[in-house]
Amino acid sequence: MKKRLFSALVGGTLLFAGVVAGCSSTQETNIDDEEPIEESIQTSTSPAVTVLGGDFTFPNKIEGMPAKLSEFEDLEIGSFETSDGVKLSYWTAGTGEPLILLPGWSVNGAHFLNVMYLLHDNYRVYTLDPRNQGLSEDVKYGNRISRYATDLKEFLDHIDVKSADFAGHSMGAAMLWSYIDLYGTKGINKVAFIDQPPVIVPTPSMTDEEREELSVPFESSEQLQDILSSVDFSLMDSSSTPYSENTASLSNQFANNDMDYLIRVMYNHGTNDWRDVIENKIDVPTAIFTGELSIYLENQRWIHSAIPNSTLYVYSEEEHGDHSLMEKNPEKFAKDLQEFLEY
Repeated sequence: MKKRLFSALVGGTLLFAGVVAGCSSTQETNIDDEEPIEESIQTSTSPAVTVLGGDFTFPNKIEGMPAKLSEFEDLEIGSFETSDGVKLSYWTAGTGEPLILLPGWSVNGAHFLNVMYLLHDNYRVYTLDPRNQGLSEDVKYGNRISRYATDLKEFLDHIDVKSADFAGHSMGAAMLWSYIDLYGTKGINKVAFIDQPPVIVPTPSMTDEEREELSVPFESSEQLQDILSSVDFSLMDSSSTPYSENTASLSNQFANNDMDYLIRVMYNHGTNDWRDVIENKIDVPTAIFTGELSIYLENQRWIHSAIPNSTLYVYSEEEHGDHSLMEKNPEKFAKDLQEFLEY
């Protein structure tokens, strides 16, 4: 039961191999002439191969996708400092209208690399690494979703983007809900939410009918805390596709995934109730992405019903319709997202 619940919470945001390698202090690498990440990150954007200290060869050759990191020629990485003194990194590529991608818990820009590549001919794509994830700095403070939303606001100010399209995966969707709660939808053209439940832990006033309708995955905050403190990552599902194997392997070379820091935000993330924001504050064109293999399918249907004129995408098992559908099936996801944004 614990395996299923925790896998549901973070399930698919990161392959098990990626978690272990990302948290390990000793790992294999195929980046040539690598340099310490801390010395490579620049305050303005630089080519990704420069920031990462060398080129990277993906383990799987996929037609139409880069075989090496250097083949994604305009991919760059930049950083900025937040108002509370945290250095956050971001990935960017392409030309056109801005599209902001927000990864889920423990995930970073490397996991969105295929999606960025597929969309960069039509958009200026950005992926922000949240604090304590990817190339961003590890800190013991500010680890709550409201601060992450403020980080997003300060990131938009840094890149001087006044309006954009947005897509948030898992906890990235919660960041967007918090952003909308704090700052409204001004500057959001269209938005996509990818498989994030509106409620993870039931509120004291929630009825049994509401819990069933929302498919709330945990029984209590105490259960959530218990699972967070005792989870065995060796039990996590390690299913993957060649696409997700490529992005996870890139992340494993540099990701600063220290579990002591990653877990700091999870309790706050898990104990929010976003129904009031979803029902009352989202007034822009909205897409919801989920899949037949996701245990969140029913609460994604609820989000669809709560947001007028929203569009629901449900991926089949054959289309890798689980929590990580955008990483496992980036070609379909990029196509669907672009069609939604351009409709």
